[in-house]
Amino acid sequence: MRIGVDVGGTNTDAVLLSGREVLGAVKRPTSKDVNTGISEAISVLVEECGVTPDAVDAVMIGTTHFTNAFIQRRELVPVYALRLGFPAGRGIPPFSSWPHDLRDVVCGGTAMVGGGFEFDGREIGPLDEEAIAASIKEARVKGITQIAVSCIFSQLNSAHEQRTAELIAEIAPEMEVSLSYELGRIGLLERENAAIMNASLRPMARTITAAFAKALEDLGIAAPFFISQNDGTLMSANHMQRYPVLTFAAGPTNSLRGAAWLTGATDAIVVDIGGTTSDVGVLVSSFPRQSTFHVDVGGVRTNFRMPDVYSIGLGGGSLVRETEDGVEVGPDSVGFRLLSEGMIFGGETLTTSDIAVAAGTADFGDRKLVAGLSHDLVNDAQSAITRLVEDAIDRMKTTPGDMPLILVGGGAVLIADVPRGVSEVLRPEHAGVANAIGAAIGQVSGEIDRIYAITDDISRKEALEDAKMQASAQAVAAGAGEGTIEVVDVEAVPLQYLPGGATRVVCRVVGDLAIGA
Repeated sequence: MRIGVDVGGTNTDAVLLSGREVLGAVKRPTSKDVNTGISEAISVLVEECGVTPDAVDAVMIGTTHFTNAFIQRRELVPVYALRLGFPAGRGIPPFSSWPHDLRDVVCGGTAMVGGGFEFDGREIGPLDEEAIAASIKEARVKGITQIAVSCIFSQLNSAHEQRTAELIAEIAPEMEVSLSYELGRIGLLERENAAIMNASLRPMARTITAAFAKALEDLGIAAPFFISQNDGTLMSANHMQRYPVLTFAAGPTNSLRGAAWLTGATDAIVVDIGGTTSDVGVLVSSFPRQSTFHVDVGGVRTNFRMPDVYSIGLGGGSLVRETEDGVEVGPDSVGFRLLSEGMIFGGETLTTSDIAVAAGTADFGDRKLVAGLSHDLVNDAQSAITRLVEDAIDRMKTTPGDMPLILVGGGAVLIADVPRGVSEVLRPEHAGVANAIGAAIGQVSGEIDRIYAITDDISRKEALEDAKMQASAQAVAAGAGEGTIEVVDVEAVPLQYLPGGATRVVCRVVGDLAIGA
């Protein structure tokens, strides 16, 4: 049995799974300290399902703690950024593109020292260990405990970053190190930003891990717990403490994975409609399609893996207005105030939920309170809602043919018609807690993104095999069972602007969680 928990901005959802069966699901308001909400949700879930705490084999948690902390500039610690690649990488120093308010909080100092590699693996210059030692001592004097190390083309050759980590462990063993090659993809500045962001969150990750463990201990659950990553897979609590940045955007990812599990669909459009916004994503082989663009988080440009999700201002609390140009829906919303301001609950604000109840596609609140809405207004509002979804689907599709549409989330009742570009609409049971189900069914992944020089010494086949081996090793380190690993995505793209047969290889694997290993 597995418990899946998803901590959202409004509600904390929890589900109990036994194999392919959903034994129970609950929603509880998200508490200010978050952990109280988790405890209440799990406590009610276990009681309603009539199971004992020792029957639970694992708990999977999807959390927005780290995303919110970074966006809101809270609970972050100063980081010393050490770049290997001087003088080649001196043009744009670390933190150059960061918003001033965020840089003031996180920047604990920077240094650029000799080292780094060319695209084909040749050294730009030898690693300047004396300068590195001086930088470590400078950070120590400042009281910095987090260091982010980045190196030019460390995705191709990580030797300099690894050696720097060894020097830090020798000189200042109390310091924690975030290495860019373990976090980001090709692109020095974005990969460096990912390492700095990760380092700034690591102390908070320890606090969150301890709080989660305490919440489960208080409930008498001795089972291990795991955290959702932003690629739809899981990582252990220890892994999360090292790489908290990998939890960014885990919520929408869990919804997509839950939608795939509930319907059995492998390739489909998923629309997750909440109270304020809707997230639109694409399933490819049952996993969320990954973004191919750089991602902006809190004003900082990064390139770590993120799901390709498009958000629109459509939710169960979205406002509906009559204007000279017709009926408009959203993007503003009453949000959690729907229970007091929505017309079906005795309020005076017309929302999309009121429209759904008036049209007969939803049954909650008091339908008598919206019986006076004109037929034309209801029809026009439904058409406006459908157009918003159609536009979002059109933005996300990459093929001309129609695709299945899976509707999940509490606001899925808003969609009455079959949108254009859709072959069929799937409305699975338990769609309202698809995010928690996505957390509960999570597997473990590993990914490698690096450049290989395809020459007589190393063939394309050998490069792909090496990438698969490294990605598999990452998955095992993150908690996957060795015998369960399979490749879900592999790309090999020749880089025409570089000589020597340079080829970028991206390989991603997943495996089943090795519970008890």
